[in-house]
Amino acid sequence: MPSSRDGRLDRTLAALADPTRRQILRRLARGHARVTDLATPFPVSFNTVSKHIKVLERAALVTRRKEGREYFLTFRPEPLAEVERWIEKQRAFWGASLAAIDDVLRKEEGESGK
Repeated sequence: MPSSRDGRLDRTLAALADPTRRQILRRLARGHARVTDLATPFPVSFNTVSKHIKVLERAALVTRRKEGREYFLTFRPEPLAEVERWIEKQRAFWGASLAAIDDVLRKEEGESGK
């Protein structure tokens, strides 16, 4: 059964899978921005950019705050640390697994060469 941590990881990876959302995050990594300013460079409707932003919010990669009539977004890198930990676990697991397979194959090769 998937844990809530798995759900967070899934939401983060899904959010990062889209190039528009990655571009929004690159912009926000330089500092907070108004939603309207983020939408300007994209050749899609404001509504479409807003949907992308909602995906980023669900993944907790951005936060939104209201000042007067304007909405500002801020990048939150914490979910990326969780992705990094998951990737490192996978790297360690597969590295150890491949090393074990290599050991078995070398042993078999040595035995067949006798």
